[in-house]
Amino acid sequence: MAHHATPPALRPANPHFSSGPCAKHPGYSLAALEDAMPGGAILGRSHRAKLPKARLLEVITRSRALLGMPADWRLGIVPASDTGAVELALWSLLGARPVDVLAFESFSEGWANDIVKQLKLREARVLSADYGRLPDLGAVDPAHDVVFTWNGTTSGVRVPDAGWIAADRAGLAICDATSAAFAMELPWDKLDVVTWSWQKVLGGEGAHGMLALSPRAAARLETYQPSWPLPKIFRLTKGGKLSEGVFQGETINTPSMLAVEDALDGLRWAERIGGLPALIARSEASLATVAAWVERSEWAEFLARDPRTRSSTSICLTIKAPWFQALAPAGRAEAAKKIAALLEAEGVAFDIASYRDAPPGLRIWAGATVEPSDIEALLPWLDWAEAEISAQYTPAAGE
Repeated sequence: MAHHATPPALRPANPHFSSGPCAKHPGYSLAALEDAMPGGAILGRSHRAKLPKARLLEVITRSRALLGMPADWRLGIVPASDTGAVELALWSLLGARPVDVLAFESFSEGWANDIVKQLKLREARVLSADYGRLPDLGAVDPAHDVVFTWNGTTSGVRVPDAGWIAADRAGLAICDATSAAFAMELPWDKLDVVTWSWQKVLGGEGAHGMLALSPRAAARLETYQPSWPLPKIFRLTKGGKLSEGVFQGETINTPSMLAVEDALDGLRWAERIGGLPALIARSEASLATVAAWVERSEWAEFLARDPRTRSSTSICLTIKAPWFQALAPAGRAEAAKKIAALLEAEGVAFDIASYRDAPPGLRIWAGATVEPSDIEALLPWLDWAEAEISAQYTPAAGE
């Protein structure tokens, strides 16, 4: 008969470790959205009216300040989350120069597919790497545009720095920063387009993306016309001039004002706890806790091979235990899902199975809204769940 270990006594106070939508910040409540401002939440109003538009602009101004964005950059709210923001950049900006795209996890592979198969750019190079690794960053040509994710949400791999981006580059550096913004330092002088979404590091609701443009990117928009038609939600210029209203709270399509109030709540929380340095410190503390545990673990290891490239937000783990490695690929996928399902059934960790295209394992979100103490409380539960599931695959002595 299989032995069942005693579950740990301490549980995470908040079991939400999903990589998106991510955990709400500590102390979050819907009531706070109503109480935050005189007159309450701005709901049931036109987003083009003076007060609602001011709230949209407030998301922009608070985000700029929190991230330390240079004064000459533009920041706007765009449709369709980070995906919409990235696609808007790709369809509006690419084609003027050759382009290099770094593909090392699901979303960056998606951008590569769009560039090669949808936009059909002939002068496109895809620099690829398997899950857990980065492509050769030194191969990027500074005369080319480059498209890359700062942090691979589905692989737990991040670029360690921007030293590989030339300061005197001729091309644009287009960065999908959706799991990095507000949790990692972004070197604005090395970037030209930066995108993210509300539902990641600050725990906002989905559906809205943020698009940040350097002066060089803005100049490209005003001087370059793609050869393909642009859908309305991708158009940032009119008559060859930038539509400045987009960067003042005049959204291209109708936003959710409830999501706007929610985003503002997350921004105010970030300001209260100490701004960007505090947000980064919280995420890095969680990563350090997991790293110390992995160092001792007999069954778990990071998917990211190089410690310098390990994400502090989307922490991806694989299973090195002999019982797991002995399984066929389908069996490994099934066993990893069983571990995640057991943790969910116990109410200690929701939504931590690895991404569907990633190697089987676990993915733990450790962005700024997650308490490092909850990460610490979770780890013994991972050991317990692995022991429970491994027992199903390992014959007991004497059997």
